[in-house]
Amino acid sequence: MTSIQDTAEGKRLAEERENKKSNWKKWGPYVSDRQWGTVREHYSETVEAWDDFTHDQARSRAYRWGEDGIAGISDDHQNICFAIGLWNEQDAIIKERLFGLTGNEGNHGEDVKEYYFYTDNTPTHSYMSCLYKYPQAAFPYKELVDENRHLKSNYKAAPEYELMNTGVFNDNRYFDVAINYAKKSEEDILIQISVSNRGSETATLHLLPTLFFRNTWSWGYPNQNKADKSLKTVKSDPNLSVIEVVCNSENLGKRWLYCEGPKELLYTENETNKKILKWGENDSPYVKDGINDYIVSKGKAQTVNPNQVGTKASAHYELILAPGETKTVRLRFSPENLDSPFSDEFDTTFTQRKNDADEFYQAVCPYDIPDDVRAVQRQAFAGMLWSKQFYHYIVADWINGDPTPPKPPQSRKSGDKNKAWTHLFNEDIISMPDKWEYPWFAAWDLAFHTLPFALIDIEFAKKQLYLFTREWYMHPNGQMAAYEWNFGDVNPPVHAWAAWRVYKLEEKLYGQGDTNFLEDVFQKLSLYFTWWVNRKDANGNNVFEGGFLGLDNIGVIDRSNLDLEEAKIEQSDGTSWMAMFCLNMLKISSELAKQDKDLAKTYEKLRQKYQELVKEDADQELIATYQTLVKKTGRSNYEDMASKYFQHFLLIADAMNKVGGNDIDIWNDEDKFYYDILKAPKSNVSGANSAGALSMKVRSLVGLIPLFAVETIDKDIVKDYLNLDFQARMNWFVKNRPQLLNHQNIELRSSENQDETDPEKGLYLSLVNKERLQHILSKMLDSTEFLSDYGIRGLSKYHEAHPYVLWIEGKEHRLEYEPAESKYPMFGGNSNWRGPIWMPVNFLLIESLQKFHAYWGDDLKVKCPTTTGEIKEMNLEEVSIELSKRLTSIFLKKSGSNPSESSSESSSESSSSKPSSTEPWRPVYGGSEKFQKDPYWRDLILFYEYFHGDNGAGIGASHQTGWTGVVANLIQDLAEKSAFK
Repeated sequence: MTSIQDTAEGKRLAEERENKKSNWKKWGPYVSDRQWGTVREHYSETVEAWDDFTHDQARSRAYRWGEDGIAGISDDHQNICFAIGLWNEQDAIIKERLFGLTGNEGNHGEDVKEYYFYTDNTPTHSYMSCLYKYPQAAFPYKELVDENRHLKSNYKAAPEYELMNTGVFNDNRYFDVAINYAKKSEEDILIQISVSNRGSETATLHLLPTLFFRNTWSWGYPNQNKADKSLKTVKSDPNLSVIEVVCNSENLGKRWLYCEGPKELLYTENETNKKILKWGENDSPYVKDGINDYIVSKGKAQTVNPNQVGTKASAHYELILAPGETKTVRLRFSPENLDSPFSDEFDTTFTQRKNDADEFYQAVCPYDIPDDVRAVQRQAFAGMLWSKQFYHYIVADWINGDPTPPKPPQSRKSGDKNKAWTHLFNEDIISMPDKWEYPWFAAWDLAFHTLPFALIDIEFAKKQLYLFTREWYMHPNGQMAAYEWNFGDVNPPVHAWAAWRVYKLEEKLYGQGDTNFLEDVFQKLSLYFTWWVNRKDANGNNVFEGGFLGLDNIGVIDRSNLDLEEAKIEQSDGTSWMAMFCLNMLKISSELAKQDKDLAKTYEKLRQKYQELVKEDADQELIATYQTLVKKTGRSNYEDMASKYFQHFLLIADAMNKVGGNDIDIWNDEDKFYYDILKAPKSNVSGANSAGALSMKVRSLVGLIPLFAVETIDKDIVKDYLNLDFQARMNWFVKNRPQLLNHQNIELRSSENQDETDPEKGLYLSLVNKERLQHILSKMLDSTEFLSDYGIRGLSKYHEAHPYVLWIEGKEHRLEYEPAESKYPMFGGNSNWRGPIWMPVNFLLIESLQKFHAYWGDDLKVKCPTTTGEIKEMNLEEVSIELSKRLTSIFLKKSGSNPSESSSESSSESSSSKPSSTEPWRPVYGGSEKFQKDPYWRDLILFYEYFHGDNGAGIGASHQTGWTGVVANLIQDLAEKSAFK
């Protein structure tokens, strides 16, 4: 069995990690799928970001902060970009970028309306492949917008009108465009583009591989000169054309794009067409949309530079393809001046890099698992790697404006949500949730991203977590930036959890965890913890608010904007997230205390060694120095920190079990479940008690999140490494604050010795006690409530027949089970937590079950339905495996009849014809016949943002491999346990 370190790709990763001169990741898929419609490109006073910089403008208007393209790559500072353009002779514009609906157009918010698939990628991007499906008929831009606007206005509950619904893929009248990259060396990139005609008639495709500079020179900064960047033709023969690339920025120097047999080379400038935007006259006749206009006019428009120079250039290939025919175009982007760029080594390199990728992923998951399972995991990794993006956003410059237009509105300095984040300086490669729908970082999403990354590229995972704690990201007050639309919003504090998980994964995979990384992030996360304590515990009683906390519309009312005077919500999940944060920090500090004590032992051995060798006064001084280190390290500051987080957890747990006071409790003893409490003047809220408090009896994830706060610490750690301050503090609490231990959720002592800690099975800390855990699990594992065939729903199915209705000031607020998209517009209606299955919270639930099992073992068993319908008594490890199987089954082939109806609810790709019951089908694609049956579609996996609560069909962002990418970890865990056999 080959280890990861022994594979060719593993050695490249090691070379990059250990040798600073080596940088295999310098070039990668760092170009966004969408730059238009983002906050950072928003410069209007009167309209919001979606409508300020539109898709229609994008071909003509230079971007300020980044670039987009189809299957694009760039260097790690996005100076030079490469992407493809396509034209089918029917469209009014070249297909240079992916199209989709804005938040204002979509029936359920923003939504990409294209079919593209990330099929392979390696951590160093030594091999990359993706597939784009391009219709041969005119792309139905207007139809998609008009129909979805109609649905939004008249049928909010209807599914999105998708590209498949327009009929442009009928009879397979489309091109498969496969884009493949292979690196000969760190900067020598081979490019192979294969185009296949899937239709039954001959069709023509114009392929335009395009090289362009990110426009850094139009904004008035003297250190950014256009003269430092140039593209020009240095060779134009029938079989080979060559573009010379000069970039004096970032020391990129000179390189060449070799193009095998193009029809022509076309040049323009990557600069705004001011004239078409009615911004004045152009500085040059050659502007950003020059190549577009030339191609669409079939050479009639004089909009490309005849001198064959510019900052944007395309090689033009006119491919006439018979039915079923495939043609391949080869290019090479290299820092070497080559006479024969397409010699035999070109094909040999592609073969070798593909073999390297196969070898690497076999080493990552060396277990005996079905081919389909392996293929899903590999595509999940590919989606993660393709979703890395150069993210550039300097908030101070965005607020104050550049020396040259466009100028930002003055209101930014006083009223913008991001005005308090002027320290934020983003210029890094970051993992995006989805490079089209969410082409900006999201803090709590990113924490989940690092887990699948840790399986394949541990250094990238660590760097991502560390980056967000750095001083140019984290606010001076300790808050972590949330996301571009509002950096000051509050996401669940899951970075400490992710840091610990990544640390343990490295220890498992490579034999040793990186305590330096753990120590670095711990220090910064302590600041973040303090921010939460100071800002989100309004009454200083260890009960935490937080607003929507990333769960968008999970509440019956908007939890971030109550719009009700003197009202507040005491949140089950806000306090639970903080309890989890506490335990994560306790776990990390105990590990670092262990490191300190082990280091102290090493110092002591050295001190004794030097004591025996004393000859001079200098030796005596050295001994004294070591003695000082022994004393300092032996006491361990981290043991003190462990005590701090232990104490804070006791206080939070006590508060959680008393939330609401004497009038009403957050734990409802009648329903045996946690509910949020609304407190407001009595006259305003129907059903409130005499104190104005109302238990909002909504069975949602809010009541399951308390399960996340559970941790065990091995008794040997407590005995050997937390044996000074920590044990003393534990004993003090046992004696002097016994009321904090009366909730039966903490195990500190044995029955034989009530006065001192003597944990038999290690230290056990949980927000919920064993009895409440069993009550909660009885609902969570009930198929008429939370348990779906495909995981745990965001809202209990109980609310399908029993909607929750809340009346405030005479206005009805309603919440009901909605397994797919929500018909209610809260948070744009495109992020529904009222029934669908969300991978990240399911992942945390599975981990919590494993932690509970680690302590209780077979002493705690529950009844759980299996996928066959049999109800079995299981321990919690077995339950975690059952849930993992359900979640992974969303993507895997199933035999038998597909129960998904071809209706508006069953799938976002509904079809009038259901797949045959004799053919395998994937729940993720619901009732979509094309995806279920067509051999060119059925094995291409999309990793959606969330999934239908009843049938598992994909919903929301279709490329959010981001946190849905943790399915790769679930597959890995099940494979280790031989659960697929």
